[in-house]
Amino acid sequence: MARRPLPRILSSGSAQIARSREIARTAADNATDVLHPLITISRGLRKLAATARARWAATPKERRGPTLFLVAACVFVVALVPYGPLLALVSVMGAAAWKGRERPVVKTGPDDAEIERLKGLYEALVPYFSVPEDPAPLFSHGGDWSGAFADPAFDDAGRPTRLRISYPAYFTDGEPAARARIEQLLHAKSGRGREYHFEWDEEGNKLVMTVLPALPTDIAAQRFVTAPGETVLGFTDADSVQRTVPVLAAGGPQDAPPVVWRTGPRSTEPHLLAVGPPGSGTTSLLRSLALQALPYGDVLVVEGSGTGEYACLTGRAGVLAVECGLAGALASLEWAAHETERRLIAANRARQAGHPAPEDTKRPLWILLDRPSVLGHLAAADGRSDPQDLLQVPLRHGRAAQVTVVVAEQFDGLDALSETVWTHTRARVVLGPASAEQIASVLGVPPHTTPTPAVPPGRGYARLGTGPALRLQVPATPDPYDDATSEAHRLAVLELLPERPDGTGTAVETVPGSAPDPAPAPTPDAARTPAPVGDPGPPPLHAPVPAEG
Repeated sequence: MARRPLPRILSSGSAQIARSREIARTAADNATDVLHPLITISRGLRKLAATARARWAATPKERRGPTLFLVAACVFVVALVPYGPLLALVSVMGAAAWKGRERPVVKTGPDDAEIERLKGLYEALVPYFSVPEDPAPLFSHGGDWSGAFADPAFDDAGRPTRLRISYPAYFTDGEPAARARIEQLLHAKSGRGREYHFEWDEEGNKLVMTVLPALPTDIAAQRFVTAPGETVLGFTDADSVQRTVPVLAAGGPQDAPPVVWRTGPRSTEPHLLAVGPPGSGTTSLLRSLALQALPYGDVLVVEGSGTGEYACLTGRAGVLAVECGLAGALASLEWAAHETERRLIAANRARQAGHPAPEDTKRPLWILLDRPSVLGHLAAADGRSDPQDLLQVPLRHGRAAQVTVVVAEQFDGLDALSETVWTHTRARVVLGPASAEQIASVLGVPPHTTPTPAVPPGRGYARLGTGPALRLQVPATPDPYDDATSEAHRLAVLELLPERPDGTGTAVETVPGSAPDPAPAPTPDAARTPAPVGDPGPPPLHAPVPAEG
């Protein structure tokens, strides 16, 4: 059967359609060029109308009448002025043209310098993310980096601040050593001196590198909004915790994410160990904990360094003693052990009798021990027992007796810490510049970020029990008697200090290296006062009673 030829209109229609489209496109471009001023003014008028509508919606109802009257008066005056309407129209058109002008083009991708940096980073990763047996390697020398990198972000200096990396499935991302090599390489190639966070997605074979901003250091000591038994160690990243507390920073009131440490009978980590080099802020941390504990409990401070960092607490209400010498430290810690036993016995007898626990066993007791290794060295030289031996009872039974122990030590003195201290201090804090190995030796896990060599005082990591390691910035709590302390921080600490006892209950200032003088007569608070050194004085009102068989 012979085929019939196609109609002429169908055979030549494609060329005519293409020619018609070209003519229409040219006409549209010419019309756009001619009408560009009108389009700009129309866009500006639309934006001005939207701004006026938003201003009118934000105006309170009681002020809308005067506003309308003022606008009408302005329109009336402009109408009476010679050439007023014409000038008003020109002004409105000029404002609309300025408002509707084209905005600068937003950058949507990396520039040439940033592309060169990404290429260098890609080439550096080739030996780690490729094998000769791979028929289609994702990483290869001279390959395309865009298939392995996604969502790059850069700072003003052109250094990457965020990068999503896809790696082959055969990479051993489950081995910590393999991960450490990649993280170290990315840290070195992306820019040192910054803190990086690496998030590994083993299921999707993805690695997200993010540069973390520095934690704020402008939060000073203050009253934090917490429940009873909660203490704020410091502040961390917003995505690491599920709550915030209102704080007063240098820029004004704001909400900050805290690292909250819970103590008491229901706490799983009732005692804390803080470690850091000199000047790292461990003493400021203990001073901050003391200021938070004093409104609800009693505090006993034992300072091994003997520098007088806790002199501001001497003689304050709720501060049982501030001991700097070996004799006073041994006497105070011995009293603390007996007080822990007394509380346990009193609470046990009350439970057996069907009564609630006595009130003097419910008030929290905080034992703050700074630099115990120094005291241990002095005790060994003097032929006395190590003060850490007296912490066994408070550490083992302190949770049931409302006794909390906080120990601060430097890295060079960690070997002197007893096994009891290491076992029962399940809350850990590492402050100051430290390597990843040093941090892992204290926290039990390596840090989730790359530690930086230079950090401000009070900056470090915290881990509560078996939880994750969190970045930490301790609130600024310097010694108010130090000449180098700023006036704002000095006043902030002094405002938190309790008043000194007055009248018949005036406390005696404790001289560093000695214990307070004995009271003239036993009082109900004698059970919470350490016995003085050299003179045992009157026995406490609630002396420890041996347990019944």
